[in-house]
Amino acid sequence: MNVRGTWTLFSKEVKRFMVVAMQTLLAPVITALLYLVIFSHVMSDRVTMYDDLAYSSFLVPGLIMMSIIQNAFGNTSSSLVFSKVTGSIVFVLLGPLTHLEFFIAFVAAAMFRALLVGLAIFIAAYFYVGVTVAAPVYVLLFGVLGAATLATIGFLVGVWADKFDHAATFQNFVIMPLSFLSGVFYSIHSLPAVWQAVSRFNPLFYMIDGFRYGFFGQSDVAPQLGVGVMCGALLILGILTLVMLRSGYKLRT
Repeated sequence: MNVRGTWTLFSKEVKRFMVVAMQTLLAPVITALLYLVIFSHVMSDRVTMYDDLAYSSFLVPGLIMMSIIQNAFGNTSSSLVFSKVTGSIVFVLLGPLTHLEFFIAFVAAAMFRALLVGLAIFIAAYFYVGVTVAAPVYVLLFGVLGAATLATIGFLVGVWADKFDHAATFQNFVIMPLSFLSGVFYSIHSLPAVWQAVSRFNPLFYMIDGFRYGFFGQSDVAPQLGVGVMCGALLILGILTLVMLRSGYKLRT
């Protein structure tokens, strides 16, 4: 494996989003904290989750994972579309990197950004509501798997998209609705039976539910099921991405 080349591409991607850190790091943290402050203020006296768990505490893991999801997807998709639109993608493709190394560098950079945002939200929320962590291994596992999965989806969309509007449309009409309907602001046990069943077909639900288990030791489904779903999804998406890269789809003309 070309470790130096992979690290160089990874570093280039990290520097790309760090140059505009106000937009890529600070803005999503502020957005998540606004959700936390507003929803906890409005709903804290009306809703109790998981026995005596305060609603403000219940919100924190969901908001962290939602931010991880959106930033991991946005980093790979926007970077690839920008490279294609400007034509700079040719310099990456001409480098001495295999398809796997190209994929790893982009996905790892997106994961790094997403997990940085998640960590910043956790630190801020800790001082605001005093969040505890019951199972840190599950927090780390679901955080990494969630970031990797959405970074891979963003990679696929970035390769497919011909312009920024295509990637933005996918994020606004697929990623955003699925994340909001995955249990960020509620437990699916509060829904009617039919909507509980529908929620189980939302892959993002397993990410948020398992991540929340790591904080409170309670969840709507077994965390082992969530790990299985996410590992399976990541494997399938990774293989599809490598096949697409090998074919040169929308990258080589």
